[in-house]
Amino acid sequence: MGAGHDHGHSHAPAGGTATAAYVGRLRVALSITLTVMLVEIVGGIVADSLALVADAAHMATDALGLGMALLAIHFANRPPTGNRTFGYARAEILAALANCLLLLGVGGYVLYEAIQRFVTPADTEGGLTIVFGAIGLVANMISLTLLMRGQKESLNVRGAFLEVAADALGSFAVIVSAAVILTTGWQAADPIASLLIGLMIVPRTFKLLRETLDVLLEAAPKDVDMTEVRTHILELDGVEDVHDLHAWTITSGMPVLSAHVVVRSDVLSAIGHEKMLHELQNCLGDHFDVEHCTFQLEPVGHAEHEAHLCH
Repeated sequence: MGAGHDHGHSHAPAGGTATAAYVGRLRVALSITLTVMLVEIVGGIVADSLALVADAAHMATDALGLGMALLAIHFANRPPTGNRTFGYARAEILAALANCLLLLGVGGYVLYEAIQRFVTPADTEGGLTIVFGAIGLVANMISLTLLMRGQKESLNVRGAFLEVAADALGSFAVIVSAAVILTTGWQAADPIASLLIGLMIVPRTFKLLRETLDVLLEAAPKDVDMTEVRTHILELDGVEDVHDLHAWTITSGMPVLSAHVVVRSDVLSAIGHEKMLHELQNCLGDHFDVEHCTFQLEPVGHAEHEAHLCH
């Protein structure tokens, strides 16, 4: 009564997810982040700069996020089992979600501490702050270069990229605030820079959080218009209807689609199930970037039979 067909064209490397191709770069970025974090902690204490400490706190979150991304890749590349038919690929998305929550926490902490610094001003050493801020900026630019390509293919790498990008902007804000303090003596520049760092963290995090939740809630991939998919299928000769049409994303670079396609019996008899399945796969493959397509071919009236069985 029905037939299934699976067709895929992967954008991930063979044997892995989209993030797996960037393990080496993630490791280098993690090493850089940890080093600069320690440098900025020391610099923040020595120069009494909240902006440096805030940037170091964000880098600590980056380091944890990068570590989780690497751990997620390890689990995501484990082979499927009888109970986990997609393996642990979804672990990457869970790591991205944890990243978002950590970023929101750090952003809130930075904003709170900046407000407290307005209430209780500190004597920030501008010259030292510039030196440590410059070290952070250079290191962040190196990490951004390493992750630039991967952030287009993996939510996990994008999360790491956005964190490092926010750090780079934060380091720039630290340098500017320190220069203001050094030239004018205006100490409020330090908590103002801290506020800017916090405000840079939060919006980007919400964007990543929305994309991550879309994957977890199995929303259709953002580049797949389900109305157009339905239209393309219905335009095939002999197709009468489409139902139970679903598209979702397992993890970055792994979109899937399934559908029950109602085909006239005379068409199936004339061309056969295999040719109809090839036409469906070619139809979607030419227009939509979907990793795996699974179709069930049904004769007219079978949907009502299925509904009767469900009741």
